[in-house]
Amino acid sequence: MITNEARDRVRGWFHGRLPEDWRTVDPEITLDREEITVLLTIPDVEVSSGASEAEAAEARAGRAKAFREETRERRISIAREAEHRFDRKVSWGVIIGDRTELFTHIAVPVMTRLRQPQRQVLDTLVEAGVARSRADALAWCVRLVGQHSDDWLAELRAAMSHVAEVRTKGPAA
Repeated sequence: MITNEARDRVRGWFHGRLPEDWRTVDPEITLDREEITVLLTIPDVEVSSGASEAEAAEARAGRAKAFREETRERRISIAREAEHRFDRKVSWGVIIGDRTELFTHIAVPVMTRLRQPQRQVLDTLVEAGVARSRADALAWCVRLVGQHSDDWLAELRAAMSHVAEVRTKGPAA
């Protein structure tokens, strides 16, 4: 379990370590047991008033790609330091306008045992062409639940973090 203190330490370190021009807006930093993801907000592109949605989307994609290339060496250096300090991989991405683009991120295998009714849900998604495999179908289900229960999950994570902090202050600490 990740405590609020652990999150604060990671956020504080990145706040102190990231270049000033990357922090015009506070970065979104999320972490779990394996990975730290740093999302930097970069200035949106200025397109002509008559520009189509497709033109604006491509302009944002181009700006994100340019930022990725221009900052690669610095990001790698910072990531190496953080990976050594926090024993987690570091992933990067940008937010530009309404677009979020991850440059790097890891996929971690997770094993689960499912009874037949749950397997049938996954198989239906595969047969319908929603997913290529049971693993893809399970990932799809997790994303869907995450999208529709963000508030509840945030409240649950906060409660779990509070429990972890109370445990560290207990008699066995």
